[in-house]
Formats: sequence, C-alpha cells, structure tokens
Amino acid sequence: MKTLALFNNKGGVGKTSLVYHLAWMFADRNIPVLAVDLDPQANLTAMFLEDNRLLELWDDGQNLTVSDSLLPLMNRTGDIRDPSVESLHPSLWLLPGNLALSRYEDLLSETWPKCLGGDEAAFRVTTAFHRIILKAVGKTGARLVLVDMGPNLGAINRSALIAADRVVIPLTPDLFSLQGLKNLGPTLREWRKGWKKRLEELPTGTGIPVPDGEMRPAGYVVVQHGIRDSRPVVAYRRWLDRIPSVYREAVMGDSISQPPEPDKDPFNLALLKHYRSLMPMAMEAHKPMFFLKPADGAIGSHVEAVRACYADFEALARRIANEVGVPLE
Repeated sequence: MKTLALFNNKGGVGKTSLVYHLAWMFADRNIPVLAVDLDPQANLTAMFLEDNRLLELWDDGQNLTVSDSLLPLMNRTGDIRDPSVESLHPSLWLLPGNLALSRYEDLLSETWPKCLGGDEAAFRVTTAFHRIILKAVGKTGARLVLVDMGPNLGAINRSALIAADRVVIPLTPDLFSLQGLKNLGPTLREWRKGWKKRLEELPTGTGIPVPDGEMRPAGYVVVQHGIRDSRPVVAYRRWLDRIPSVYREAVMGDSISQPPEPDKDPFNLALLKHYRSLMPMAMEAHKPMFFLKPADGAIGSHVEAVRACYADFEALARRIANEVGVPLE
C-alpha cells in the first residue's frame, strides 16, 4: 500500500477535483484505491456523495467520518475508533471528512512538541491519521491511498503529510501559486526532519504503528492552464515557464542553470486543461468529467472533450502510479 497526498498551501489550484478524478480513474483501471478527506471543509466528501448521504454521515454519534474516529483522542477518553468507509465502486472507497475535523488542530499543535519528550499519548495523537488509514486499508484491501487536505501549513496537514509516502503538488500558473510553492518546499523539509527527530524519542514497546514520514515529492501537476490553439496563452506563459526552476529550488533544494521548459520537465506530471464546459455537467451529474454521457448533456463537441479528458487523466494516473510503485496494467 502506498499513500499519496495532493497538497499545496495555496488554495484554488483544483486539488480536490484532482483527487476526485484520479480516484475514479485508478478505480476504472482496477487499482483498488482509498480516497481520504482530511480537509476540514470536507469538499472531497461532498463531491463523492449525495446530499442525503451527507446528512446521514454528519449526524452526531454516527461514527462515520474521520473526525468521529478521532473523538476518543479529542475527548481524552481513549484511542482511535475503527473508521467507517463508503464503498463507491468495487475498487474505490472513501474515508469521509467532516467540518468537525478542525477541532483536532489544537490537540495536534499541543502534542507535537511533547513527542520530543517521548510522550506515548502524544505519539498516538500525532499518528492518528496514519493509523486510521491503515485500519481503512485493512477493511478495503486498497493498494493506493489518495489524501486530500486543506490549503494551509497547519498542524492537521503536518500530521496528514507525515502519513504520506509521496506528495504531488497541484499548481496553477500564477504568481500566488509560485509563492505557495516557495513556502511549501522548506516546510516539507522542516516537517520531515522534525518527525525523524521525534521518532528517535518513541518509547519502545508501545506497539504504535508509526509512519516513516518520508513525504517525498513525486512531482507537480499544472491545472487549469489557459489553452489557445493547443498552446498556453501569453498571460499564463510568464508564470508557467518559471515553475521548473522554482520547483527545483523550493521543493528539491536544488537548482540548474538552464531549467527545461514545463512540457519537457521530468518533474512535471501533467499540464491539464481547464475543461470549463465539462465541469458544470459533471457536478450536476455527480460523476467525473470523463464519465459523462449524452444523457448528462455531453453531446456534440462535448463528446470529443470527454474522450480527451479521459486520455489526459489516464496518462496522469499512469505517471503517478509509476512514481509510487503501483503501476497500471
């Protein structure tokens, strides 16, 4: 099992939509996948599920979301509860999120420094996401875990990233996305180093499954870039061309004198179009853009757009699968 987080501390980069579509693509290609919603806004859960099911999930006391699994820790009455997973497809499951997850932020912030003192309870809090994911994988047999997170550098995301083997960074070609990238790279290195230091203080004999905290960068995906005659428009090109060098300096801690163009950059996993006309239909039909049918309104030129969308996401899924070691057949 491999855990892949999709993360950028800059919002509005299409991260949740990317997780949603990749999860469906991997499932369609018979890779058992678990989607995990660790964003307190729970947007991924809302994309996957109908409103009536959301109401059922978010009723108090139902123990059906990530935050419900954390309640004994938050109330200081015990350890994590077994998670409940939503089956969406024979090869796709969802570990649902909840707005109540934001309550876990303060406890994570409080216990992070206590791990340095070898506090067992602090390690249980910090590793809770990792252990919940392990339990969910045990129930589903998922080979790949995709984690969605909110756009910030807070304690919830630190704990979520500690549980990740690899990290894919979604970007948009603009100034703010590049600034977010400059913040993200050093933070990943700091969190990785901080967790390694804490692991040295883990008491022996606790039996707590702890993650390695590798969170190694797997590359970046440029989403929603402007297209005109199959080429990015000038307004975007200015920022797009800077991504390879900024990624190397900020995330990889390296630099080269002549960085490659974005479409030739080995760290660039994909340049995805905006798919402006498909997304509203997909939201209405409650399905991925590449599964839209004529009955959903995908007629005329939309038919070819749906085919192109499937090909784009299939290629991206293949790149990611090869990066994390779960190759598509």
